Amino acid sequence: MNYIGSKLSLIDFLVESVEQIIGNETGVFADLFAGTGIVGSTFKKKGFEVIANDIQHYSYVLNKHYIENSENIDDSVLSLLNSLSGLEGFVYKNYCMGSGSQRNYFTDINGKKCDAIRTEIEALYRQGNISENQYYYLLASLINSIDKYANTASVYGAFLKHTKKSALKEFMLELLPIVEGERGTVYNDDVNNIISGIKGDVLYLDPPYNARQYCTNYHVLESISRYDNPALFGKTGLRAYDGQRSKYCSARTVESSFDDLMSKANFKYIFLSYNNEGLMSFDTIRAIMSKYGKYEMFEKEHHRFRADKEENRNHKASKTTEYLHCLVK
Repeated sequence: MNYIGSKLSLIDFLVESVEQIIGNETGVFADLFAGTGIVGSTFKKKGFEVIANDIQHYSYVLNKHYIENSENIDDSVLSLLNSLSGLEGFVYKNYCMGSGSQRNYFTDINGKKCDAIRTEIEALYRQGNISENQYYYLLASLINSIDKYANTASVYGAFLKHTKKSALKEFMLELLPIVEGERGTVYNDDVNNIISGIKGDVLYLDPPYNARQYCTNYHVLESISRYDNPALFGKTGLRAYDGQRSKYCSARTVESSFDDLMSKANFKYIFLSYNNEGLMSFDTIRAIMSKYGKYEMFEKEHHRFRADKEENRNHKASKTTEYLHCLVK
């Protein structure tokens, strides 16, 4: 997925920097703003027991598969899901033009196919035909797959007026890979709520850097994940977000929230990813982390996230500096 803040392009830098500090140690690794699970999955492969968390449900589902799952899916189940006839369900009725919704997130055919697969996954689980691990495997694969057919400029803050080529292709469900390693634990909560109840060796934090809320940028995936038939409002079909707006997206609350997190974190090594355009300044981060132990920092220049040229028309710089702040408690 082309995800805001994804660390896929920076993963080698992160791994090398972390290993400079911790050496060959393994143990419990916590990834508490897990997103699409890139960082947690990488350290699971390296032998760590991973604790993952994200406040967004679609992220929770992705990480339930990557971090907790080791069960394969029978090919017949995948064939069954891909052979289903379309269903005029929630996705079609709310995100496709043919339903009269006036929203063009998916073609009518792909929206109906998504509804059919999402409904069948739920039925298979409720009827006891697939395990809980397999349920999250299929649901995570659906979220990852349908995103490739979305008629958007990467995020779901708006849909495109004209349907782009990739969105016109016929939707097919593709299974995600299984990440080999020790089975971890995944949470779906506010990071500051769970920090006092967990402990480990390495804590990795990748909070939002600016005011863009993930709950509004990925609201369509959230509704597909939950499939809870929410009331939608506005031209883009936003859902209500009780308790899902991050305090790390507000200049008013980010510093106090981060200080609270640092004070309660029961981990030997703490790493924070943040760039030079974030709400918290470099000096503020260094000052807060330095209160709780020995501070160090690594940096790397990289290309900024781009949804499309229009969204970034006011950005003169094509690159940003990514900082990896380190605290040894």
